[in-house]
Amino acid sequence: MSVQTADADLKGRHRAMWASGDYALMVDMWITPIGRRLAAACGLSPGVRVLDVAAGSGNASIPAAARGARVTATDLTPELLEAGRRRAEAEGLVLDWETADAENLPYDDDSFDVVMSAIGVMFAPHHQRAADELVRVCRPGGTIGLLSWTPEGQIGALFRMMKPYAPPPPPGSQPAPLWGSEEHLQGLFGGRVAFHTLVREPLEITAFEQPHDYAEHFKTYYGPTIGVRANAERNGVADEFDAALDRFSDEWNRGTSDRARFEQEYLVAVGTKR
Repeated sequence: MSVQTADADLKGRHRAMWASGDYALMVDMWITPIGRRLAAACGLSPGVRVLDVAAGSGNASIPAAARGARVTATDLTPELLEAGRRRAEAEGLVLDWETADAENLPYDDDSFDVVMSAIGVMFAPHHQRAADELVRVCRPGGTIGLLSWTPEGQIGALFRMMKPYAPPPPPGSQPAPLWGSEEHLQGLFGGRVAFHTLVREPLEITAFEQPHDYAEHFKTYYGPTIGVRANAERNGVADEFDAALDRFSDEWNRGTSDRARFEQEYLVAVGTKR
């Protein structure tokens, strides 16, 4: 298999993974605040040209448009963009929605004033390739803004818990939560971006009555968990995976057994392209 064919196959599997479940519903239930947080951190003003990379259903794109920015929302998964388009129309906002690969963006150099991504570009398998694209399409003096789950936080721990049940990672791919590491970002951007904001914050989640409701939610709606559980089922260890996910939810519950509360740590990183 050629490199190009292997890459196309990988991207096809990523697209299918994120189209499974219902990520847009998850955004509506409990992820929405982080999109607003990133839009605010980027200091958007009316008329600025914004590219949201791996925008999903527009969690950050829509708040950016609400601030008057001219937003292009891109994602590898058309189903997520369609969900975002419907949501934006319901709010009376106009955005451009375009299918695009974060590792090969179809835009000219220096095309945007702000290039941002909220828990999106972090899931591109080849981190350096994606980071290079973010820098390339941002104008000199423009803003790059990222919000990513941290390796030490709950989502980082979730991916470590799921790893033994997952298929082997593709060659050259890196774990998504590394984007939530300050050191990793500095390595990726190599002095090309002067970060003036690097702050870790928690997203508090109170949408679930009991801890295991959180586990069921991820198994039903979250593409990566759906994919890992399907692999566990193929290998005859689905019950073991379910039990591990329940234990994980109990361990990370910061509330009570009758009213769950979770805190998912993320890193806000905003800087200026040199």
